Amino acid sequence: MSCYLGHLKDLLEEAKIELTPQNRKQIDQAFHKIVGVDYKECPATWKKLKGEWLNDEAKKKALIKEIQKAVLSK
Repeated sequence: MSCYLGHLKDLLEEAKIELTPQNRKQIDQAFHKIVGVDYKECPATWKKLKGEWLNDEAKKKALIKEIQKAVLSK
């Protein structure tokens, strides 16, 4: 689970979200939901993130807003 989260450290820092053992699953589930991949399909989620979301500045900003909404509002 959440094997790709280490690659998103900078993005999470930019979003002002600290990755902890307590919130790791919540963050993982949020990324899956945002990119539209069933939970626990980590390779597919990472592929979508790096291929579609992280290479486009507008999508990256939208991703940051969505992850903040999913994690910080709870």
